[in-house]
Amino acid sequence: MLSSQQASKESPRESSRTGSVPDAEAIRAQLNRLLAHPLFTNSKRYPVLLAYTVEQTLLGNAADLKERTIGVEAFGRNPDYDVNLDPVVRTSAAEVRRRLIQYYYDPAHAGELIIELSAGSYVPVFREPEQSPANTAGSNPEAENDGPRQERDFNASSIAIPASAESESQRLPRVERWALVGASLLLALTAGIVIGRYHRPTAPSNMQRFWEPLVSSQNPITYCLGQPVDSIDRQDRMPDGAPIAGGLDQSDVITLAHAIVPLVPRHGSFRIVSAPNASFEQLREGPIVLIGAFDNAWTMRITQNLPYGFDDSDGIRKVVDRQNPHQFWTLQWAEPDRIVATDYAIVARIHDSVTGEPVIIAAGIMGEGTEAASEVLYNPTYMDAMLAKAPKNWDQENLEAVIKTDVIERNPGPPEILTVKTW
Repeated sequence: MLSSQQASKESPRESSRTGSVPDAEAIRAQLNRLLAHPLFTNSKRYPVLLAYTVEQTLLGNAADLKERTIGVEAFGRNPDYDVNLDPVVRTSAAEVRRRLIQYYYDPAHAGELIIELSAGSYVPVFREPEQSPANTAGSNPEAENDGPRQERDFNASSIAIPASAESESQRLPRVERWALVGASLLLALTAGIVIGRYHRPTAPSNMQRFWEPLVSSQNPITYCLGQPVDSIDRQDRMPDGAPIAGGLDQSDVITLAHAIVPLVPRHGSFRIVSAPNASFEQLREGPIVLIGAFDNAWTMRITQNLPYGFDDSDGIRKVVDRQNPHQFWTLQWAEPDRIVATDYAIVARIHDSVTGEPVIIAAGIMGEGTEAASEVLYNPTYMDAMLAKAPKNWDQENLEAVIKTDVIERNPGPPEILTVKTW
């Protein structure tokens, strides 16, 4: 058994990315800061998982941090419990990852020692902060040079993947490759329809004005998609033993196809990344489109200080009005069959002060809400309905809207614009 100091110095997960390795005392001090933060103090499960995995890693027991072991020792489950019927470890780990990202995104925590829980692992990573405060706020170890980035570069006019990306795609998990292929096919179909019918008006339309900050950029747009909890935490393995990073939500892929439509007339270039593999450095390279809410840590981070945002601190997922604590929107189910629901989503266009880039957001409580939000981004009828509730100079301000959609058997209905705020 290794001592705490030996474990912190010898673990390759701690030293693989920086030359300076934090010692056990500094790691425990940072752990205490995290556990005292509202992101963790208001929960029962998430502090338990974070504290247990950090302490076991410091004690040299990182190799034993498996789903069943954590379920038994940290959450008191029986040794033979069914991990598929009771995914407490997987769901808790996914939420801990998201909350850690939210914590370090706050500039107030720049310069603090970083504790991360990488996708596909229950072993935390410890590292000193980067020299640059901007990099410290949101670096992601999954996007460093020790492994291929899971992204794709596209051009809307050709739908072609560069040769370098083609060779890299051979190393992508099969599920995600098929998801990206499906997105490309949807894009090709949509692009053909739009190009065939597109006529440039004399004056810019609301749709063009809404997308102007992104499509006028000389840099490629980054589409950042959420990744479902179950796929992030799968225990499957590739033939070479590498963990499968997971697939993409069907609604997110449909939203991606919708959100690419405005690029087609401009022949804009773009790339697609999944949220767990998107680094802060990448997101500072150009405009951003965020798709999905609770499955996309970047959406949760960027919306945490906006007038409308997402919250699940009491175990109920909802859209909240941060300027009016008594106003919120949460899922409504029809009883008794629960096949009909009312979902809520956010559509936003802002200039993010942290990344310094324009950002468009389409995110719902459920995937169906996200899909309904995407209709506002490409359908002029719904775009006009949203902007009718905004002041005339909306295109010179940040804008955020809450929409509602009725979901029947997992199919979203038309989006209804509930409220719009500009600032």
